[in-house]
Amino acid sequence: MDRWFPRGRPLCGEPFAAIMTAKTNTCSSGEAAMDIRSRSWSQILGAIFAALALVVLQPLIARAQSAEANYYRGKTVRLVVGYGAGGGFDLYARMIAPYLGKALGASVIVENQPGAGGIAALNRMMTMPPDGLQIMLVNGSAAIFSQFTDQQGVRFDLAKLEHLGTVSGAPWVWLVTSTAPYNTAQQAIDAKKRFQWSAGGPIDGLSDGAAFTCEALKLDCNIVLGYPGSNESALSVAKGEMDMMYIVDTSAVNYVSGGQVKVIAAMGRTRSRIFPDTPTIFEAVKLSPEAAALLDFHATADRLGRILVAAPGTPPDRVAFLADAVKATLTDPALVAEGEKSQRFIGFVDAAATRMGALAILSDPTPDQKKRMNEILAKVEKK
Repeated sequence: MDRWFPRGRPLCGEPFAAIMTAKTNTCSSGEAAMDIRSRSWSQILGAIFAALALVVLQPLIARAQSAEANYYRGKTVRLVVGYGAGGGFDLYARMIAPYLGKALGASVIVENQPGAGGIAALNRMMTMPPDGLQIMLVNGSAAIFSQFTDQQGVRFDLAKLEHLGTVSGAPWVWLVTSTAPYNTAQQAIDAKKRFQWSAGGPIDGLSDGAAFTCEALKLDCNIVLGYPGSNESALSVAKGEMDMMYIVDTSAVNYVSGGQVKVIAAMGRTRSRIFPDTPTIFEAVKLSPEAAALLDFHATADRLGRILVAAPGTPPDRVAFLADAVKATLTDPALVAEGEKSQRFIGFVDAAATRMGALAILSDPTPDQKKRMNEILAKVEKK
């Protein structure tokens, strides 16, 4: 009882159940009434001060927004993509650019900067002028894995970049050439052959996804790096140069529709909207606890999806204006409808939640788990 009633008597205004169960309650009705009145006055005064603060701050906020709108008016903003033209990230960027330009009152141009699976462009973003005139569409999962496994050449820090929001978080799938003699994940496992996987850099979504898949399913794999983007990687599978690849479903659809490749599994616990008849790897294969844990971990990072960032140190008012413009863009019914039609779906997540999701994954793995991730991903670099 002491936690409710210090010094042997209850505090007036304590929770009703606690007061009613105390036989030593000495609060008078007058004391109780005064306590209620004092609390009511506190609430009223708090509301008044909050309203006054809003009245004072609204003009300041409006002036800041007006200043940022004037700053962007007529300027050119570069939307950087760390992969070659024609891939999924490039197509998303080009779909978004005109809508974002309208929201900013500026011209938005897409600039492809392929290299090291997107790492090179992200490194450059860290040293860009903090003027808000360069933003980047980032592969969230690849960036996360590159950073927390201390990949060689990584000089970016997701915690220091300015997060503007998530464009989409679509599931990734297992893509194989259409002439492959297997149509399911289990049939591929049972084939007992050495598979050639196409990828770009050491950690680019394609390569790390392939590495986790091969490790979890105990496949004999050779992960071939050097393709500028998912478009070139998929073409290598379509031509039969490579056997398979790990790719986001919104990119896979472009190649499956041509009939030269096919999807044999969705690599998370949720089926793809685009390939609803294709089972998840968890449905298709009986997985060991370790295999399930590995695939779950990678799928969690995959859900970070395509995120938009600006250079570190961009003024807070400018970041806020950019984030508002991104929100207006990605919730624009016309853009959402265009995405539905082209099967490049929009799944907007605001700036704060995007940043929180990235930092949560960066800080979550234990030292032993990080060591295990490094062991898996090191196999990519040795190929």
